[in-house]
Amino acid sequence: MTADLGGRRVVLGVSGGIACYKAVEVCRRLVDAGAHVIPVMTEDARRFVGEVTFSALASEPVRSSLWNDSDPIPHTKLGQGADLVLVAPATAKLIGKYAAGISDDLLTATLLATRAPVLVAPAMHTEMREHPAVQENLATLRRRGVSIVDPESGRLAGGDVGEGRLASPERIVEAAAHVLASAADLARLRILVTAGGTREPIDPVRFIGNRSSGKMGHAVAKAAHRRGATVTVVTTTPQLAPQE
Repeated sequence: MTADLGGRRVVLGVSGGIACYKAVEVCRRLVDAGAHVIPVMTEDARRFVGEVTFSALASEPVRSSLWNDSDPIPHTKLGQGADLVLVAPATAKLIGKYAAGISDDLLTATLLATRAPVLVAPAMHTEMREHPAVQENLATLRRRGVSIVDPESGRLAGGDVGEGRLASPERIVEAAAHVLASAADLARLRILVTAGGTREPIDPVRFIGNRSSGKMGHAVAKAAHRRGATVTVVTTTPQLAPQE
């Protein structure tokens, strides 16, 4: 199901690494889903992708400095105005600074100045991701309520293959939609959804039915699941159950 982020203000932090090129697609998908996207790039990120690309796709021009801004406290305004702060990709450096409470650039200052939910999508080489310090930092963020989109296995920078590849833009945007729906206004409800065509048996072999795809019912079930409901789906067209 396509994410619906209509009207939500998302600060998209881009912290660096070769995976920055995927952040361009994340930005586009967020805007297509209706989000108001404010890109914030670190100096490291600007070495990989130009500001013009994000400024052209996002809802506002790129922000990259605590000082070169008409607002004297840009991180506070960004943090207070955000419905979600999403960092994709999140490097080991960014994760370490965030876990330690270090705010030495606009992105880390915004992360510490917001009370909005935060979603982090790590991307780094396998050895870096598996290092005890990085694992401890990720565990610290999780304990503090930060949501994390785990990386995937695949080809990494330099030709290496392993776990640490940035999650797909589709997964990241879906995770963003899930986090934004985490107010869980349906948390106390149990919802039964029927999806797919009716099948009326004629005998043990034959039945009368139709070609209903069930897509609408499954989409409703997924949306209700995101909003905290316990969902039961009765369907003649099985699809994957909603995932956290």
